[in-house]
Amino acid sequence: MGGTMRLGSRRTHFQVPDCKSAKLYGNAKFVEERHRHRYEVNPDMISEIENAWLSFVGKDETGRRMEIVELQNHPYFVGVQFHPEFKSRPGKPSALFLGLIAAASGCLEAVLQASSNVNKVSTNRVPNGPAIGKVYQNGNVYSNGNGLHH
Repeated sequence: MGGTMRLGSRRTHFQVPDCKSAKLYGNAKFVEERHRHRYEVNPDMISEIENAWLSFVGKDETGRRMEIVELQNHPYFVGVQFHPEFKSRPGKPSALFLGLIAAASGCLEAVLQASSNVNKVSTNRVPNGPAIGKVYQNGNVYSNGNGLHH
């Protein structure tokens, strides 16, 4: 099949600092995730796609490869070129999987806020719900077993 496969860890730079994906990754400027694909977004279609309210919030280091897309004004519509499951573990799920589960359970805003406040230690609570856990400087969220783990 040739050498067109994009393999291994690659850096994705966030283009929109306040997007859901960046917040889930603790307001990081970039993220390194593993790739295993040979597909890319057709550059001729990018402006048409963005006119349809999809926003390419993450791009590679050259700015030519679209890596993360989000649908604006949607509770949780995130698409990525990389494979977050490659680095996800039972006790430490991918930030994007955490966001999906949080959105499905109605506590995405609390998780986004907790992920955004990675520079301080605090106990976070979903309104009328369980404590999410403590957010530490390294961005990890630890729970007492009643909330989400990150």
